[in-house]
Amino acid sequence: MTIGLNLPKQILDAQTEARKPENIKNEDVEVLLFCQNLKIQKIKTEKFDHHRADGTLCFNCRSWLPCYGDLRTLIMHESHKSKYFIHPSSDKMYQDMKKLYWWPNIKANIATYVSKCLTCAKVKAEHQRPLGLLVQPDIPQWKWDNITMDFVTKLPKSSQLNDTLWVIADRQH
Repeated sequence: MTIGLNLPKQILDAQTEARKPENIKNEDVEVLLFCQNLKIQKIKTEKFDHHRADGTLCFNCRSWLPCYGDLRTLIMHESHKSKYFIHPSSDKMYQDMKKLYWWPNIKANIATYVSKCLTCAKVKAEHQRPLGLLVQPDIPQWKWDNITMDFVTKLPKSSQLNDTLWVIADRQH
């Protein structure tokens, strides 16, 4: 048994639905301009054209994926979590996908998608140095005669939005 996505048909169906008057308001501005006036050939120095034999609308020879039909998420899911790939980074995934597909903000959408991947987050956590046990320093018995002070800055912000520590140390001889 073979299960396939039949992606070209899904893309064509999504494009057809996206260009309907009741759905066009949800699409991106460039697509809105194109659909409202089919005589416009140049939009931001690139053009929409029909390159596919099945009538799929393309943008610079790449299949345009409209918002309609959630195809963008489906394709990102297949590109990132397929059993044939090992969770590529957002840059690698973008380089692969931009050859075939186009939609506005594709790079940002891919980066957001990869940043939400729990598997990738877990793998990154494994490569970090493990934290040791926190040890409470001894409390000095005598008064502090020789102290030093310093600031540790540019730390990640705490829940109270603090990002600096004031460190005071007693230098005993």
